[in-house]
Amino acid sequence: MAVPFLDLKKNLAGIRSEVDAAVTAALDQCAFAGGPFVAQFEEEFAAYCGTAHCVGVGSGTEALWLALLALDVGPGDEVITSPMTFIATGEAITFAGATPVFVDILDEDSLLDPSKIEAAITERTKAIIPVHLFGQVADMNAINAVAQAHGIPVIEDAAQAHGATQEGRKAGSLGRVGCFSFYPGKNLGAIGEAGAIVTDDETLAKRVDQLRNHGQIKKYDHAIVGWNGRMDGVQAAALSVKLRHLDAWTESRRRAARAYHQGLGGETDIRLPASNHLETSSHHLFPLRLKRRDAMLSALGERGIGVGIHYPEALSETKAYRSLGYPAGSFPVAERSAREFLSLPMFPELTGAQVDEVCHAVLAILEDWRRE
Repeated sequence: MAVPFLDLKKNLAGIRSEVDAAVTAALDQCAFAGGPFVAQFEEEFAAYCGTAHCVGVGSGTEALWLALLALDVGPGDEVITSPMTFIATGEAITFAGATPVFVDILDEDSLLDPSKIEAAITERTKAIIPVHLFGQVADMNAINAVAQAHGIPVIEDAAQAHGATQEGRKAGSLGRVGCFSFYPGKNLGAIGEAGAIVTDDETLAKRVDQLRNHGQIKKYDHAIVGWNGRMDGVQAAALSVKLRHLDAWTESRRRAARAYHQGLGGETDIRLPASNHLETSSHHLFPLRLKRRDAMLSALGERGIGVGIHYPEALSETKAYRSLGYPAGSFPVAERSAREFLSLPMFPELTGAQVDEVCHAVLAILEDWRRE
């Protein structure tokens, strides 16, 4: 049985009539850039996250960037973050004019190590961005404690964590501001590009709102230099539909994650995502760690099992960020993990039979290797 890594067509098919109706309504009203559908989604998503405000923007990268600008992060400043993340986290810092300062991750769950943040703080540190990698929420109590002691705002990179929780609170509501991506492959995905920030800080929300709309307070009243970062009305209309299904989709992902843990949990040659996040993660991805990652990638592909690598390099190792001057070995956990991660199929429509097929294939390959 072939098992795809992701099946966006199947996901859309289940709600196609709802999406078509919502998009048609946006088209009928010519509500293309901003407008009532964006305002509706912002209200719905803020309520979902448990925050007072949501501001829709053009992408998750833009959400991070505008959040930094709204917090007056700029040239000469430093922002502490994880080296194990998609490059957008670093790009947002760079395009704000600041310098990314990386802190290694925890070996058990690949999230930012709170115990290493203090040593990275300097007089130039203006923000901390923990990344809720794979849908697991970073230890926000510990991170916030360090940040508050130094008066530094925390920006949650929740691009993979829609619906994830910590102590009953949703990702995005645990720092000063939360940033989300609605890229189509995300747990809550648009039908194009979109993103949002959520926050309880009204002043910050207004600042992002102003920045995303050419710095305007009202039309042609440009109080500051801003940007064209508005969310499209069609994207918001589709997202409002999908938001109604997000909790059910998240539970389906958790069910698949439980099945993976049951099927692969006794295997000593692989490491599964941390079990303490099993019931709180949004399970955007389900990454194994194993020494012979590339060989497993090839072997599963030959069996028709779709897999991915997230991410093949720590940001400090990429060509884009080598100029920061971090030598090899600066972030041993992140660098080792980058060579071991292999993401198994994970999407809401993944069936029990498909999970069993993936588990059977992984175990069979490991057994073949032992006979070599």
